[in-house]
Amino acid sequence: MLESLLIANRGEIACRIIRTARRLGIRTIAVYSDADADALHVREADEAVHIGPSPVRESYLVGERIIATAKATGAQAIHPGYGFLSENAEFAQAVIDAGLIWVGPNPSSITAMGLKDAAKKLMQDAGVPTTPGYLGEDQSPERLAAEADAIGYPVLIKAVAGGGGKGMRKVDDPVNFADALLSCRREAASSFGNEQVLLEKWITNPRHIEVQVFGDKHGHVVHLFERDCSLQRRHQKVIEEAPAPGMDEATRAAVCQAAVNAAKAVDYVGAGTIEFIADGSDGLRADRIWFMEMNTRLQVEHPVTEEITGQDLVEWQLRVASGEPLPRTQEQLSMNGWAMEARLYAEDPAKGFLPSIGTLDTFELGGGARIDTGVEEGAAISPYYDPMIAKVIAHGDTRDAARLRLAAALDDTVIWPLRTNAGFLVKALENADFAAARLDTGLIAREGDALLPPADPSDAALADAAAALTPGGALAGFRLNAPVRAEANFLLNGHAHAVRYDPRLGDARPLEDVLIAEGGQVWEMTPWRVAGGAGGAASDGAILSPMPGRIIAVAVTAGQAVTKGQKLLTLEAMKMEHSLVAPFDGVVAELNAAEGGQVSEGVLLARIDHREG
Repeated sequence: MLESLLIANRGEIACRIIRTARRLGIRTIAVYSDADADALHVREADEAVHIGPSPVRESYLVGERIIATAKATGAQAIHPGYGFLSENAEFAQAVIDAGLIWVGPNPSSITAMGLKDAAKKLMQDAGVPTTPGYLGEDQSPERLAAEADAIGYPVLIKAVAGGGGKGMRKVDDPVNFADALLSCRREAASSFGNEQVLLEKWITNPRHIEVQVFGDKHGHVVHLFERDCSLQRRHQKVIEEAPAPGMDEATRAAVCQAAVNAAKAVDYVGAGTIEFIADGSDGLRADRIWFMEMNTRLQVEHPVTEEITGQDLVEWQLRVASGEPLPRTQEQLSMNGWAMEARLYAEDPAKGFLPSIGTLDTFELGGGARIDTGVEEGAAISPYYDPMIAKVIAHGDTRDAARLRLAAALDDTVIWPLRTNAGFLVKALENADFAAARLDTGLIAREGDALLPPADPSDAALADAAAALTPGGALAGFRLNAPVRAEANFLLNGHAHAVRYDPRLGDARPLEDVLIAEGGQVWEMTPWRVAGGAGGAASDGAILSPMPGRIIAVAVTAGQAVTKGQKLLTLEAMKMEHSLVAPFDGVVAELNAAEGGQVSEGVLLARIDHREG
């Protein structure tokens, strides 16, 4: 077994590898950029070395620096994780040439599977079924257009060096082919430095099925069954599961054997994934499942395979790299139950899934599920790297049990102030078609806005949160033989709200911000007045600063008459504008706010008195 290992990656996968290496007694060395100086993987490793500035091209992608670090720290081997340099054949060869152990496939295998057109030809020679299409050398627009006509529309244009959904265009009509080809080539050249493309028949009801394969240095290759990754958004996987719904044993045997044959065709060593595209219009059938590509690395979604097989795939990688045979034969591998994984991102579905950058002030992930993460409360999500903050994985005896357990864990997730896709994931898991396993890669696009979480919490959640704002205890505002009523005035999404509630149902809490969590979504309720109870605000009409910020507008003057709901001033905080309004009809008796002034939380900004008479 290896004694020391440098992990040429960061975040969640680095922490994942460290966890297994520690269990095996392997010393770990982490590398980090400026942005990751305080990252979790840096602290969890036995040793950590700074390798450069925050941009990946100046740190995590500088192979020479990583190899030099490995040698300087006495590391025996380098594990690339996934992404970054994991499928870079030149880097793999450089690691080997430096006298280090490469935890991954042979560089020749990476090269063989690196270009989609060459890989498909290789698979055809190995008897692995491939999608109908064109792989020719003639890349002229005229030849490609003619081949598209021969294949029949719709067709898919794919960059031969592509991945991650880049360099792909679906074309429904020949009149659009030339423009789509130009756009695809432009993106392929920019992303991969290679503008060559191939053509494939577009599958009208496509499902993404992949098989986990593993080879060792002794010529053994096994599969660890299949995964279904059909739930995708813009060609990016969203929720993965194992096994694939609707896969019968005969089809599973055929597809998994095809995957093993594919791996053997390139003398594969280590963890790899053979990806297939399936036409699911008539269920999953062996004659309608075709090779698409091979990922010559560990996959992001590998935990679902671990959950149903009981195997640690990182341990397998380390044992194989050490020269050991595979830990299990094919006959010793079996499936148990069902597993699902959701990729939790710091991104805002309401804003086109734009990344949400900042500090995780609150980071609470739901229970009942496996959590693989590389961050913790107080960590920063930077603009330099992928905004995935965790993988949430649930296992159950049945598909529905795993689905509901995963939804419950995401529903209980509370992350603030960054936005996440947790609410979107919950909606996807609850979608009727997904629940019934009516899957294809276009499901999310078809559902559209129906999968977006609501902009505001439900009335019930608001009332519960309003009760939690009661400063005088659970019975604040209670009078014998009188109706029990209290009113909380607060800011939510920059707007003023007033909620009446029964304070006897509330929790005893000081007057402070309250996070409302519902369906994976989180909102912050900022109180500025609680009326109707023994513990109101500073006074009945006190307008307090709900948080530290800057006054950007003052709309009233001292002595001015105001009406309930009228805007008094605007506070800018956390890059959002918050309007503070009059709680009732009255007069501005006191005004302590000036435009441009900085204020602290809880400061009295204004006071409204009731009108006399």
